[in-house]
Amino acid sequence: MTEKEEMAGAEAIRLVDLIDYQRDAVVSRTLIDKPQGTITCFAFDKGQGLSEHTAPFDAVVNIIEGGAEITISGRTQRVETGEMIIMPANDPHALRAVERFKMVLTMIKA
Repeated sequence: MTEKEEMAGAEAIRLVDLIDYQRDAVVSRTLIDKPQGTITCFAFDKGQGLSEHTAPFDAVVNIIEGGAEITISGRTQRVETGEMIIMPANDPHALRAVERFKMVLTMIKA
């Protein structure tokens, strides 16, 4: 199956297998990029993260492997495999890999 067929929903896929870890890095792979929103897979090596920032849109983080500390508006929470958290638009947020983790970020623009 080609990548285009895979992404078109031609066959079920395991999210955790869509992206691989890289040492001392954050890796991303965009699955959908539309005017209404995006879906992106990320793989964070232990100790990696995203510094505090804001986004003009609501976003949902689904942890598909491992665990992370996610800070939203100064409140830090541990989020692990099988859990999700909503990051409201315009609220400052940051992520830190307390262990290697993979997530799917869904951003709604409309």
